[in-house]
Amino acid sequence: MRFLFVFIFFSSFMYSQTDSIYNDDPAQYMPLGMTHAKYHFYADTGLAKIDKNRINPPFWWTEMKNPELQILIYDQKIKDCTVSLENAKGINLLNVVRVSNPNYLFVNVEITNEAKPGIFDIVLAKDGHKINYKYELKQRSNDDKRGLSNADFIYQIMPDRFANGDYSNDSFDDMMQQGINRSKMYFRHGGDIQGMIDHLDYISALGATAIWSTPLLENDQPYASYHGYAITDFYNIDKRFGTNELYKIFVSTAHQHGLKIIMDIVLNHCGNENWLMRDIPSANWIHQWPEFTRSNFRSSVIPDPYVSDFDKKKLEEGWFDYSMPDLNQSDSLLATYLIQNNIWWVEYADLDAYRIDTWFFPDQKFLSKWVDAMLYEFPKLTLYGETWVQNESVQAYFTRNNRSGNIRSFNLPSVTDFQLNFAIEETLTEPQTFTAGVSRLYYTLAQDFLYDNAYNNVIFLDNHDKTRIFTTVAKDKNKLKSAIGLLMTLRGIPSLYYGTELMFEGDANPDGKVRQDFPGGWKEDKINKFQAKGRTKAENEIFEYVKGLANYRKANPVLQTGKFKHFIPENGIYVYFRYNDDKTVMVILNTTDKIQKLSLDRYKEMIKSHTKAKQLPSGKQVYLNNINVDKNSIMILESI
Repeated sequence: MRFLFVFIFFSSFMYSQTDSIYNDDPAQYMPLGMTHAKYHFYADTGLAKIDKNRINPPFWWTEMKNPELQILIYDQKIKDCTVSLENAKGINLLNVVRVSNPNYLFVNVEITNEAKPGIFDIVLAKDGHKINYKYELKQRSNDDKRGLSNADFIYQIMPDRFANGDYSNDSFDDMMQQGINRSKMYFRHGGDIQGMIDHLDYISALGATAIWSTPLLENDQPYASYHGYAITDFYNIDKRFGTNELYKIFVSTAHQHGLKIIMDIVLNHCGNENWLMRDIPSANWIHQWPEFTRSNFRSSVIPDPYVSDFDKKKLEEGWFDYSMPDLNQSDSLLATYLIQNNIWWVEYADLDAYRIDTWFFPDQKFLSKWVDAMLYEFPKLTLYGETWVQNESVQAYFTRNNRSGNIRSFNLPSVTDFQLNFAIEETLTEPQTFTAGVSRLYYTLAQDFLYDNAYNNVIFLDNHDKTRIFTTVAKDKNKLKSAIGLLMTLRGIPSLYYGTELMFEGDANPDGKVRQDFPGGWKEDKINKFQAKGRTKAENEIFEYVKGLANYRKANPVLQTGKFKHFIPENGIYVYFRYNDDKTVMVILNTTDKIQKLSLDRYKEMIKSHTKAKQLPSGKQVYLNNINVDKNSIMILESI
């Protein structure tokens, strides 16, 4: 997620949506008549109206490796109640933590090996009155199959814009924003979980092996919450997307299609309409300032040996937006709440991986603790963080066991490789110089020594925040193929943003332009691009190109874990090899506007005695002597 110009703070009691909430601008950002609110202090007085009592986590499991569980109870004026457990064999009450807000209690228990699945009672008592809360322990699945590998190929989806499979959940009267309007890029469009389920065959046919959807948790904000990054309930799927049960079905059905599921989570902030913000447990749960203070978004301040305290504080404690309170993970109660929530979703839904939004903004000690806690419970779970940073060394700084001298090492196994993304963009749009154009791609990969394992990095061409790659390369089909060829043959785990396989275009200014609907995802659509007959000849060509390379990559470890060797680019041509004991794949990228004849003498150390190769994905035979390379093109050759 990135900040563009989302600068409006909303409060539900300060506006109403009428029938005439639209203007003629497709980039209309908010309903007409909505009033802006000002930044304010979040007080922990407990004076807010309680809509319902809550218990988080709503249930838990036996046989978890960490036997301790923090149970948040939210109810009217319960701070001074005594707490006891009944029917709780094998469950010990450790302590009760009381905060300044009288509507909260944090009950810490130990679930021993003697505990069995079932229900026990948490009893609150005060002045002769008792409140009994039923709490369930379920049997843990102990499923150790989860996790991504270098063999995977991720397909990224923005659910609201992908497909509407259930029109009955498009709008609810009890949610702040009602209705859908597909002509407005910042209003909800109605895509949902059922829409993703309905098109799993399309995704698997493309050759993908995993799905990353932007967040699906409740975003009950007044407006512009379709993207999912302003969470208002950490334990519930937004009902306009579906239900918790349907999400679990989605994961299970995807697994049956050979597709792993990656949940997108946010540790840095939440929506200002989150129920925890409307009646905050403690004022310390968020970073509060005398007046609104935005983050400086400068990741370099974390490893900077000369950083000022002011700059570091502003990065870590400044807010993304008025409507996104910045969470203070140094508060131990909040830290445990977030960690348990993420453990809960993995176990509940049988997730394979987490993509963590805005990785470098939260408290870094917390992040290390978070990774340790996730991998302690789920050793095979894949974790990768969004690191939209300035350069290679800063990006590597946030990963596990980096080898950059005095730079501190963190324990995150993988990152989104923005540096490689920037390098690919420059490679395909600028002429080569000593350091620019394709040279940047070479230099970026040459710095992989900074990582413990750069093959774990998730690589991509574009995403929901960035200009679509087809637009970046000026809608040049050959350059688009070059980009896809790089994605499928470079080291790392490739991720493709939905629609890239169909030449979707759009500039990310504003970002709504790159979050368009998938034609055919709505029953009223006249064109269905989920089917070959609904696509143009050029779109089918790109789709088949992605499919061919993706399925070759899926079947051939040489493009998954094979070694990498590259040669310094010359005359705009970059050559690299992926190889193992069984196969060698040669990649030739011509970034110039002219056909070039390439002598292969320089590459004999890798070509060795091979005289022929087959071109991928077509299978066309090529003789390994001097090769003519088309302008702005890529050749992928498997040695015969």
